[in-house]
Amino acid sequence: MLTATDPRTGRSLPQIAETTAAEFDAVLDAAVSAAHDPSFLDAGRRADMLRIAAARLRDHKVDILAAAERETGLPSGRLGGELERTRVQLEMLGEVARRGEHLEVIIDRADPDAQPTPRPDVRRMLIGLGPVAVFGASNFPLAFSTAGGDTASALAAGCPVVVKGHPAHPQTGLIVAAVLAEAGREAGLPPGAFGHVLAGGYQLGEQLVDDDRIEAVAFTGSLRGGNAIAARAAARPRPIPVYAEMGSLNPVIVTEAALQARGEEIADGLVASVATFGGQLCTKPGVVLAPTGAAGDALCAALALRLTGRTPEVLLTSAIAAGFEHGLTALQQVAGVERLTPPRESPRAGFRAAPALFRATLSALHEHASLREEHFGPAVIVFGYGSEGELRDALTGLGGQLSATVHAEPRDYDGLAWLVDLCARCAGRVVFNGYPTGVSVCWAMQHGGPYPASSHAGHTSVGMTATRRFLRPVAFQNAPQELLPLALRDGNPLGLWRRVNGQLTRG
Repeated sequence: MLTATDPRTGRSLPQIAETTAAEFDAVLDAAVSAAHDPSFLDAGRRADMLRIAAARLRDHKVDILAAAERETGLPSGRLGGELERTRVQLEMLGEVARRGEHLEVIIDRADPDAQPTPRPDVRRMLIGLGPVAVFGASNFPLAFSTAGGDTASALAAGCPVVVKGHPAHPQTGLIVAAVLAEAGREAGLPPGAFGHVLAGGYQLGEQLVDDDRIEAVAFTGSLRGGNAIAARAAARPRPIPVYAEMGSLNPVIVTEAALQARGEEIADGLVASVATFGGQLCTKPGVVLAPTGAAGDALCAALALRLTGRTPEVLLTSAIAAGFEHGLTALQQVAGVERLTPPRESPRAGFRAAPALFRATLSALHEHASLREEHFGPAVIVFGYGSEGELRDALTGLGGQLSATVHAEPRDYDGLAWLVDLCARCAGRVVFNGYPTGVSVCWAMQHGGPYPASSHAGHTSVGMTATRRFLRPVAFQNAPQELLPLALRDGNPLGLWRRVNGQLTRG
């Protein structure tokens, strides 16, 4: 039996049954069967499932939000917004599937006069990989979990999904899983289109990654967890891809001109981005690079004042709370690191942590790996830079990131091309005069970055192109029309945008 905990009180919640070995096998067998079922291969039906699921989530809103609030301690307002985001993701990705925009259809017609050799008729499109295992995140029980972006994008791509429910919010996951299963039945899809398994330990997740019926894995969580899953998947007799989003330091770079023009405003925004929801966001700024001298000192003082004034933040689990405290203790023992906010004991029950601000030297950054690690919780480290060279070395030394943010004034812009280029090299998203928390669901979004931010820098886990992770290209050469997929046939029976002889057309 699995027991979750209310992080606000530390009290155990009612026990929930774990998935049995027989149930596990049945779920995976059904997923394999669904992958080849004509009804599941019908993109219109999959789009209907995602649309219906979005509507049913709204119908079950009261029960979903009540369970999520009990199991995560996140406020109802935040969870309500997350539920709406989840609904929108499902609908938008359903429309991608319905319009065939994920297929990337390319047709090069036969040309006997082509140079240097005659060209056969070649037609190419993307097809789904097969059953995908999804590991949800503890900090987003809805938008990055059972019905989250990984599930929605895999289904849109034509892949059955098996979700390994997160043990920190099992009841929430079960309610949402029932909604998805109901939506699949209503859309006329086979039962294996969506499956859900649940256990408290690591063994079931390891079995899921090891199982030859799984063709790819999507994971959102820690670097340690993502690396373990990726290594396990690579060690299989038939290795499979793992698309892991593993967190980030999300450095924020501020210029002296920006601090002089709007230092108090920047401090307010940073505090909100660092501490809101316990700082338990993969896009939380963990590092600030500020100029040395009076402007940087003023920013540190403003941050310390604001963070000290906040009440301790609720953390999601006892393990997160313990890991956060251990990380802060280790930071305080590093030479060249100074804590600018006082340690505080939480006066209430449950799992809580006071926001923490540190200042450190760049030499410490280069010498101590702990300063280059994510501290999952309401903590941030400010490093002072005195020259372009020091800033360049610091950013390069931090490694791959989900985001990098630049606060600058117009008079800085002529000299910042190098910085923008460097940010683009180390991060998947470059933010200007804003804050990285809050990731829009849109076609242009990139939520992923060079390792260790994610395992595949060429892909995103947010937005419409997230489907690309679960697809592979297949080319058909000189194939009879009757044996081609509908998307590749003459006459364009599905009405798709296609690249024909190099030109985009719907003809």
